[in-house]
Amino acid sequence: MIVGVMTVQIHMSGIGSLKNKRSIVKSVIERMRNRFNASVSEVGPQDIKNSAVIGIAVVSNEGGFVDRQLDKILDFMRGDGRFYIGQIEREQF
Repeated sequence: MIVGVMTVQIHMSGIGSLKNKRSIVKSVIERMRNRFNASVSEVGPQDIKNSAVIGIAVVSNEGGFVDRQLDKILDFMRGDGRFYIGQIEREQF
C-alpha cells in the first residue's frame, strides 16, 4: 500500500471576512473530494482570513498512480483562479 500526502498553502486576496474565506476553501475541498476521490481537509490555522493550508491524501497499490493523482490535484488547484498557491510539501510512504 502506497500513501501520498501533500499539503498546499493557498493565499487569497481581496477577502473581507472569514466567512468569505471559508466559502472558497469549502468549495475547493468538496470539488477535489468529488473529482479525485481523495481525502482533503483544511489543516492549518483557520482564523487567518487570507490564507489556508489544505491537506490531501491519496492511497493506492501503485506509487506512479499516487504521483499522477497528486499532480492532477495540483493542476486543478492552479486552475481555480480564486487563490494562488504558496508552499507545497509532498511525501510518499
